[in-house]
Amino acid sequence: MASPSASDPVAVQREPLKPRLRGVSHEYAFFVSLLAGAALILAAPSARAALAATVYALSLSALFGVSALYHGVTWSVPGRRWMRRLDHSMIFLLIAGTYTPFGLLALSGTLAVVVLAVVWSGALAGMALNLIWIDAPKWFSAIVYTSLGWVAVVALPQLVSYIGSTATGLLALGGVLYSAGAAVYGLRRPNPVPAVFGYHEVFHALVIAAAAAQYAVIAFYLLPRS
Repeated sequence: MASPSASDPVAVQREPLKPRLRGVSHEYAFFVSLLAGAALILAAPSARAALAATVYALSLSALFGVSALYHGVTWSVPGRRWMRRLDHSMIFLLIAGTYTPFGLLALSGTLAVVVLAVVWSGALAGMALNLIWIDAPKWFSAIVYTSLGWVAVVALPQLVSYIGSTATGLLALGGVLYSAGAAVYGLRRPNPVPAVFGYHEVFHALVIAAAAAQYAVIAFYLLPRS
């Protein structure tokens, strides 16, 4: 969807004032994710691992790419609402995309099937909810994201057995950072420099840190064992 012209005063006036760094971190993260995702796929030791890496890499780049586009463009009011829907939906896509390598490679048997079914069903339901209920309260969205993200606790024994305690701890650290980001998003605090780097930028920074931690687990612990 095309953004409004800078000469369209009505569209520009309706766009809420944003911190100057809004979306900048995710612009950089998007380009890094393309390279990192490609490296992950090329390093996959098997077809199954390559499939898992591809799903994860696409979900990671989709999240950062849509976020950068949504926050970096001055949209018309209808355009902004649709992009917000897509932006929030990508969070659910990344949750499911991150679970996929672990479900396909680290878990086995019924547990693998159940975890992937629950997470992907929940993610698709969450994406549908975001497309329908765009004005859902931030705190509600934060609770839903966090709840779905911690489904992995039921698979903890198998995860530790397959990737080890260090990698599982790093995976959990990513979850904690994501949860902290969700809390910042829901509470809108801290809001350090509202005109430049506000609460949303803190949220974005925590998402990047969390994604980096979990990428490291997949790249250096999960795939080499697959």
